[in-house]
Amino acid sequence: MAMIALNIMPIAYISKGLRVDEIVKSAYKPDFQPENITLLDTIAANLPGMIFQILQQQDGSVFIPYISFGCKYLYELEPEAIQADFQVLYKLIHPQDIKAFAESIAVCRTTFTPWHWEGRIITPSGKLKWIQGTSQPELQANGDFLWNGLAMDITDRKQAEEKLQESEARYKAILDAIPDLMFRISRDGEYLDLKSEGANVTLSREEIVGKHVQELLPSDVAAISQVAIAKTLDSGTLQTCEYQLPTPLGIRNYEARLVVSGEDEVLAIVRDITDQKQGEVALQNLAQKFAKAFSCSPDSITISTLQEGRFIEVNDSFVKLSGYERDEAIGKTSFELNLWVDDGDRLNLLQQLQGTGVVRNLEFEFRQKSGEIITTLLSAEVIDLDGIPSILAVHHDITERKQVEAQFRLCAQRDRLLAETLVRIRSSLNLEQILQTTVTEVRQFLQADRVFISLNNANLGIRTLAESVDPKYPSVSGWSTNDEAYLKEVRNLLKDNFVRVVEDITQMKVSPKVKAHCQKFQTQASLAVPIMLGDELFGALIANQCSGSRHWLPIEIDLLQQMSEQVAIAIQQSQICQKLAELNTNLEHQVEERTAQLQQKMQEVEKLHRVKDVVLHTVAHDLRTSVMGNLMVLKNLLNQGQGSKGAGEQGSRGAITASLSPLPPIPSAPLPLSHAQSPISNSQSSIPISRSIIERMIQGNDRQLTMINSLLEINSCEKQGLEIKLEPVQLSTLLGGTFAQLEPILTQNQATLKNLVPADLPLVMADGTRLQKVLANLITHGLQNNPPGLNFTLSATVERGMIRTQIQDDGVGMSKVECDRLFDLHVRDPQDCCSTSIGLKMYLCRKVIKAHGGEIGVISNRKRGLTFWFTLPLAT
Repeated sequence: MAMIALNIMPIAYISKGLRVDEIVKSAYKPDFQPENITLLDTIAANLPGMIFQILQQQDGSVFIPYISFGCKYLYELEPEAIQADFQVLYKLIHPQDIKAFAESIAVCRTTFTPWHWEGRIITPSGKLKWIQGTSQPELQANGDFLWNGLAMDITDRKQAEEKLQESEARYKAILDAIPDLMFRISRDGEYLDLKSEGANVTLSREEIVGKHVQELLPSDVAAISQVAIAKTLDSGTLQTCEYQLPTPLGIRNYEARLVVSGEDEVLAIVRDITDQKQGEVALQNLAQKFAKAFSCSPDSITISTLQEGRFIEVNDSFVKLSGYERDEAIGKTSFELNLWVDDGDRLNLLQQLQGTGVVRNLEFEFRQKSGEIITTLLSAEVIDLDGIPSILAVHHDITERKQVEAQFRLCAQRDRLLAETLVRIRSSLNLEQILQTTVTEVRQFLQADRVFISLNNANLGIRTLAESVDPKYPSVSGWSTNDEAYLKEVRNLLKDNFVRVVEDITQMKVSPKVKAHCQKFQTQASLAVPIMLGDELFGALIANQCSGSRHWLPIEIDLLQQMSEQVAIAIQQSQICQKLAELNTNLEHQVEERTAQLQQKMQEVEKLHRVKDVVLHTVAHDLRTSVMGNLMVLKNLLNQGQGSKGAGEQGSRGAITASLSPLPPIPSAPLPLSHAQSPISNSQSSIPISRSIIERMIQGNDRQLTMINSLLEINSCEKQGLEIKLEPVQLSTLLGGTFAQLEPILTQNQATLKNLVPADLPLVMADGTRLQKVLANLITHGLQNNPPGLNFTLSATVERGMIRTQIQDDGVGMSKVECDRLFDLHVRDPQDCCSTSIGLKMYLCRKVIKAHGGEIGVISNRKRGLTFWFTLPLAT
């Protein structure tokens, strides 16, 4: 049967003449009255649990005619949810209690006895509850089982029972572990009970319980016991007494500790301390033998028992260190003398002694008789005194050393704070942030209640600029005053760079206004340091203690003085920055004006450049047209001379007759002399012209045309940039094609070229056409500046991702200045061996190589000749 842990019990409440159990039983009958449900809900709401009625039909199905709203508190489920699916209750049962629950149901169905079960459930929210369920099953006429009952939450009861069981078990274990005798004794001295297991007792329990102390103890011991019992009951505190009893083993020493255990009864714990007493006497005797050995030691030396820490002997240095006289200390424990500030230090000492038997330089705080706390180093060893483990301890006072170390730490912290403040001032121009961080860190260092910076202004009075304050005390942030009398008094207190130290405001003589100000902000002690800008009092750095009076240490005063100097630097820096900002603003205005003027000038220059371009193109066009015409005429004359060279004597004389009559028409080439200009009209006259003169004239015009083209090309490069088309090129192949083109000019100048470029060089990224012009211009430069018979050597190497090409000749050299200026664009001296035309070509060579991502240059050899070089990037 799938059911949940239910606390089911018959209900005997009666209301309006109906019993509750009758209402529950009739709830599923056809003639059940609805108003009885309302009555039942009202009754169930006042019960500490959940009322239910469960009908288990013969086919095994379960129907719940009624369940009270107590299920919401008990199971955290709505009644409708349980009625819709009864299995939801079964799923809440703790896994360890499911078996017991099922067995209880089975027994109830078999024996028809009342069902009772206690077990745990886990609610949907995760709570663990103990449930008690009771019910009386009834077999119906049709064979169904009807369960009417009650489920209750017994979690609190179960937890209390568990705690009680744990407590009883713990106390029993403690009692069993104590080997001492224990007696319960009434106020009049009657033994009520005892615990004697493990103790050496000659009398039986029956011989003790019910008797009085006067019957079993000697009269003097009985009297001591009666007094201790009465004192324990009257004061309610622990009482201790020691006494001796004769036993078959001889006279024994006992210690009794009494505490109140009930109304007019005490619990007496009796311990045989005979061995302890004998040991203490023996230890005292033995310790006296060594008293002279350690009495003169400058360090405190003690001998105490290991088990209790009871002092057996102390030296004079201990008396001086602790403040306790010798007779006050001997026989007492360190706990009884309240020497340990931290009880954990004593435990740590015992653990180390038990582990290694030795402790070296254990630092702990030591409380003197006066209550003052000092710091000591403890070294101790476990020794054996007549068979009793004891502790020989040496105390060394290091209080002064610790104070010095603390002072060093404060100094280091102060220096760190000063250094960090200096760094902030140097690295930041935000004065507000610098001041706020300063007061925050100073308050942390001083452990003060309030630290703030106030500024003094002749026009605005005093105002607070930055503050760090404990939230428990009022803030002075935003406070200001221009009361002249108050300002004068405060300024006088800080005049002449005077540090104002007040340890107790109530002892200071000030005006009522200043006193009222201190009361308003709960100031009890104050430390104020002026902030000076030169000789001017700019403000003050102030620390307040609001919790009480305070003694300000010299290091604290020194910190505030140095911090005030840093704050003054920060303020000066801020003022300088403000002035710089103003100057910068003015400078920006001037820059804007100058920029506008410059832009105007640039526009004027650009206009001049446009005019220059127009003039350059116009003049270059006219010059180019004229030069090309001259070339055509001269070449025509040269060709005519070649045609008549074998026919007449003029040809044999190496001269060409230039007719003054008009030449045959040549397109776009004006004649040297027109017919109208001829001095001899209508007549034929010839002037013989040397062939070399015409060739030189052609060369001159060629140079002029080349120079014009170079000028136009340079102008285009400067304006639009040099356009190159890069592609992978085999350098040896490119050089071979270039040399074939240069062969005629090399032959004409009787020059030779030795090619040492390897055929297997890597590819380079280059514009082949432009690179051929560069090579031709470099070769031409050597030919034009040297007599015939020049020898060239060409080589190439790979260096750092580039190919370096060199063209070396054995001609004339140049100075370093000439080498440095060779590729520059400038107007050359008429006497310069390098013509302006060649100079323009050299400039274009550098533009081409630069556009390739390389470099170009020339070196004058020490012996003879020049070496041109240029680099090109590899085609990676």
